[in-house]
Amino acid sequence: MIVDDGSNPFELGVATELFGLRRPELGVPWYDFTLAAAGTTVMHAGMFTMVGVPGLEAVDQADTVIVPNRPDPESAPRQAVVDAIQRAARRGARLVSFCTGAFTLAAAGVLDGRRAATHWRWAELFRATFPGVQLEPDVLFVDDGDVLTAAGSAAALDLGLHLIRRDHGAEIANAVARRLVFAVHRDGGQRQFIERPVPEIPDTSLAPVLAWAQERLDRPLTVTDLAGRAAISPATLHRRFQAELGTTPLAWLTAERITLACRLIENGELRLDAVARASGLGTTANLRTQLRRQTGLSPSAYRARFARA
Repeated sequence: MIVDDGSNPFELGVATELFGLRRPELGVPWYDFTLAAAGTTVMHAGMFTMVGVPGLEAVDQADTVIVPNRPDPESAPRQAVVDAIQRAARRGARLVSFCTGAFTLAAAGVLDGRRAATHWRWAELFRATFPGVQLEPDVLFVDDGDVLTAAGSAAALDLGLHLIRRDHGAEIANAVARRLVFAVHRDGGQRQFIERPVPEIPDTSLAPVLAWAQERLDRPLTVTDLAGRAAISPATLHRRFQAELGTTPLAWLTAERITLACRLIENGELRLDAVARASGLGTTANLRTQLRRQTGLSPSAYRARFARA
């Protein structure tokens, strides 16, 4: 992870927590995480100064490079940082940004013609400054293959867990999320801004109906079933899902079923028809379609990459 003058300590903490902590209990080779900087670096608002950090030559050895965010997006990153990112891009390293770090990637020219996300507050400035980038202004993160961008500071956690899921599978990502006491999976396409993030008192959140549905994913649940369990109309359920989760009931249900299917495959279930039935996806054809849409992999490719020996 590159740190630059003005970088936000929160994003630094997220990356350190996700990728820098040793996790021997997971039983898989973990990340070799290090920081890199172009000399002494003063963090955001002068909170502290980082010294003794490896130089930017460390970037040249990295498979994945997390770039600095810009608390003031109108200020340019140091040229040495831009040069390091461009070198990483040329040799095929995976590039990641959190929040306004998309400005850093765009300044290095690696987002031209590609999809990207950044914080909603800076969306118009980003578009005006980098018109060649396909900005998706209202999503949590964008996975564009070897370049991934998260919207806000908290979305860094979502993108970080998504990276772990890509690298190590759903079961490992679930374990890390449990350690963080964090929601295991929010799809990147969910909206950044949730209208009512904290339920009013008394608690009228969707949590009870979500837990009920998660225990019955193998059954043919419908939006009407969820609405009936919540004792509200389907139209009201749709509004509540959009307000609390930033997605639709059907999209949430499908994402939960795909997550369950991934875990079944990782844990050794070889029969795709059994995986499809147990996860509620119904048929092997639908399982293949939904898994490829979510992970970019066929069931056999997913098994070869993530299944436990």
